[in-house]
Amino acid sequence: MRVIAGTARRQILVTPEGNDTRPTQDIIKETLFNMIQFDVPGAVVLDLCAGSGAIGIEALSRGAKHCYFAEYAKPALACIQQNLHKTHLEEKATILKGDVVSSLHQIHEKHADIIYIDPPYDSDTAERILQELQGLPYVTNESTIILETSLTGDISYIEKLGYGILREKDYHSQRHLFLSREPK
Repeated sequence: MRVIAGTARRQILVTPEGNDTRPTQDIIKETLFNMIQFDVPGAVVLDLCAGSGAIGIEALSRGAKHCYFAEYAKPALACIQQNLHKTHLEEKATILKGDVVSSLHQIHEKHADIIYIDPPYDSDTAERILQELQGLPYVTNESTIILETSLTGDISYIEKLGYGILREKDYHSQRHLFLSREPK
């Protein structure tokens, strides 16, 4: 896995060993960033359930102003720290250690531009995150929320929580859902 573009282009990133994380493949990451390329420069990004931190690091490499990496697993946290050091992007990053939902309250920004959520597919983590984001002041109707899910995962909770699905991009075994927080 590598950084595709920007200041850290071609840097190889480390990933946690084992099956607890699923690093986003380079081709999928490249497709995603082609879709949001004009939103990234100067953006405040949240990489939730960050794994190796590859999505947030790609955003920083492409000109994001700051990225918050929220992760619970210690091996993944070590990878994020190592990858940020290797890419010289540490000064633009904040690592939030612990439960992702609780970590959301440690962010004190006026506005989050891009919120990327890549939770374990077989859990209720995505639903809990989206529910918590509804009440946070830095999540606005202009925030771009991107949820990675399996192709077969239940997403019925998204609209029940007050989010609209703006766009959907399916890949071989997963999808990206682009969400907006609709006005209450």
